[in-house]
Amino acid sequence: MENVPNDVLELVSSSALQDWHKHPNGGGWVYKDAWVSDNARVTGNARVYGNARVTGNARVSGNARVSGNAWITGNARVSGNAWVSGDAWVSGNAVVSGNAWITGDALVTDNAVVSGDAVVSGNAVVSDNAVVSGDAIVSGDAIVSGDAWITGNAVVKK
Repeated sequence: MENVPNDVLELVSSSALQDWHKHPNGGGWVYKDAWVSDNARVTGNARVYGNARVTGNARVSGNARVSGNAWITGNARVSGNAWVSGDAWVSGNAVVSGNAWITGDALVTDNAVVSGDAVVSGNAVVSDNAVVSGDAIVSGDAIVSGDAWITGNAVVKK
């Protein structure tokens, strides 16, 4: 039985030691109801819980969290203290890093990058080569695509 840290156990109410395991491809923590494919990597203190899925060659590292019904697919990367939650998807070659938060039904895909303290929420989509960084917020039904850069304290909402 793994020695599961208290901060991991506290992520899911009433979870017990036997509910968590270290992913064999990287050693990050995975809850019993979450699923991580054999090719994917969960490393460091990264945690995947709830009904979250990490598939393909996706990577979750550092102190990153993937929870709820979120999906990380393809060659996507989630790192640092980033959190992907709700029904959000991160796919393709997208990168979510720093303290970024992707939540709701948001989609970050293609070669998009979300970093810093940025938030993407609601039904928002960040795609193509778009970058959302700093303290920027993209929410509602907003779409940020192409080579767009949303930075600083910018708010994009539709």
